[in-house]
Amino acid sequence: MGQAQRIDARQTHEKVESGQALLVCAYDDEQKCRDMHLEGAIHLNELEDRLAEIPKEKELIFYCA
Repeated sequence: MGQAQRIDARQTHEKVESGQALLVCAYDDEQKCRDMHLEGAIHLNELEDRLAEIPKEKELIFYCA
């Protein structure tokens, strides 16, 4: 498992658009995720539901404010 590191918005956009990464709202509160939703992102709860189908090599990018 790699270490967490910060990346900028441009890098995030490129990785998500290319399918290299999955963008995840890091809040477990559904309302907070709806309020902070970014295009292409999934909620933390959705990530937990889909863990079995997400390839292990897929990069996960978590965001919060």
